[in-house]
Amino acid sequence: MLERMNKILITGAAGFIGFHLARRLLEDDRMVVGLDNLNDYYDPNLKRDRLKLLQEYSCFEHVELDLADRAGMAALFENHGFDAVVNLAAQAGVRYSLVNPHSYVDTNLVGFVNVLEGCRHARVRHLVFASSSSVYGANTKMPFSVHHNVDHPVSLYAASKKANELMAHTYSHLYGLRATGLRFFTVYGPWGRPDMALFLFTRAILEGRSIDVFNNGDMERDFTYIDDIVEGVFRVLDRLPEADPGWSGDAPDPATSYCPWRIYNIGNNSKEKLLRYIEVLEECLGMKARKNFLPMQAGDVPATCADVTDLTRDMDFRPETTIEEGVGRFVDWYREYYKV
Repeated sequence: MLERMNKILITGAAGFIGFHLARRLLEDDRMVVGLDNLNDYYDPNLKRDRLKLLQEYSCFEHVELDLADRAGMAALFENHGFDAVVNLAAQAGVRYSLVNPHSYVDTNLVGFVNVLEGCRHARVRHLVFASSSSVYGANTKMPFSVHHNVDHPVSLYAASKKANELMAHTYSHLYGLRATGLRFFTVYGPWGRPDMALFLFTRAILEGRSIDVFNNGDMERDFTYIDDIVEGVFRVLDRLPEADPGWSGDAPDPATSYCPWRIYNIGNNSKEKLLRYIEVLEECLGMKARKNFLPMQAGDVPATCADVTDLTRDMDFRPETTIEEGVGRFVDWYREYYKV
């Protein structure tokens, strides 16, 4: 069912994906309220610079608030009549979850309950929320399909994202909340997060430092360019999920339900070797990387690849940006932003 969502709350609006999505919606004459607590998980100046660009639009409002602030979140929903909510705020990163697990509970679990409660009481028409390819965990059958079971996460971050999918399903079952979860696959591009590989590699190479390459370089990822992620979310937003009439409790489909809840992958539907990704970066920078090969890190997986059949069928969209094109655009942005 297609229905235009005109007033949208984006949580994590000063973040990488949130910023790009907000800009896309504002360009389409939607009203956007952007929630972000501007925490210091990475450089808050980067977040503030993203915000400055969004604040050039008259239909954008920034709310500085923490998802875990129960009273603040309740007031936010009471004071605005949101048509839709896109929950992108999260404590991100697999490796950081080994260091600071409580942060994942506070934001990804407590905060998400506050989002669900807000949607429930304010009768929000559509909740779109970010999940992650990390939910596939110990699965090895590829490409990863939303119809595969995902009950074996290998990091707390992954477990928190799987929990979000289950929590949203519960609210869909109990209160009829229309909810769509999107499993993002290794997102990269301009204005990206400084804790992610492409950013770390670019900075180190330009500064003449070596780069850490885990699992001795034997990694494969479904690298997905930011514009493709945003286009996927944009198309999902106006398509309200409906109950699957063919769903059966005797053979439950993990991607659909008897209530209005859906899960989609958004990925490039192709595996690229990490070493090839680094090669492309070297070509774009015109510099060679000194590689420090390391063993696999706890909580990580050797490969990811998305099956996007459902996304293509329902949204008439399939990500197609090549790493050559996407990495090139990132490098152009990085050089301009950091004046290097």
